[in-house]
Amino acid sequence: MGGDAELIALIRAGLHAAAEPARAPMMQAYMKSAMPYLGVRVPTVRALVRAEAKRRPPADRATLEATIRTLWREAAYREERYAATALAGAPVVRPLRAPELIDLYRELIVDGAWWDHVDELSHRVGKLLTDYPDRIRPTVLAWAREPDRWLRRVAIIAQLGFRERTDHDLLTAAIEANADDPDFFLRKAIGWALRDYARTDPEWVRRFVDDHHLSALSVREATKHL
Repeated sequence: MGGDAELIALIRAGLHAAAEPARAPMMQAYMKSAMPYLGVRVPTVRALVRAEAKRRPPADRATLEATIRTLWREAAYREERYAATALAGAPVVRPLRAPELIDLYRELIVDGAWWDHVDELSHRVGKLLTDYPDRIRPTVLAWAREPDRWLRRVAIIAQLGFRERTDHDLLTAAIEANADDPDFFLRKAIGWALRDYARTDPEWVRRFVDDHHLSALSVREATKHL
């Protein structure tokens, strides 16, 4: 698959060195993961990846993508997949961030198919949406109506933390496309997205909740701090 073999080896070695085997079964059970864990805490994974990538930054976007794909596809432990998504968000690779990465993120979202991977990748999508709104907005809008529930979840929560920069029309479209879906993760995402934006514009969120037929779960989450 390619990529920077040395960086991959350093990350894998670091993960094994940081492993806490006693934690691994609990982590695997909590995440209902078929893939085993090493027992490395997520903040440790992120710090390790940032440090190794800073020492050996990917040469270009193609190398970055190939390195992420290799870490992900060849993962024997779930933390290796966490490392792949952490590499995508490492400060040192910021100059390599480009709209073309959206196809990679889509692959990982669909393949990861669980909230720990998907929610982390939503932040990566959000960064692209911030930097390249004209290029990424149509994709996120289309994801809101995809058959895959995890792409739809990302469409709903991709703007978390946007505050005053929130695209109301995009948020509204993503929520309206999924408001009637009984899926727990979508209903939770709707409430989460609205609760987050309520910190910036509580009146807008109040009006939105009043004007839309949302599930009890979504309403409860949305209005938690109102």
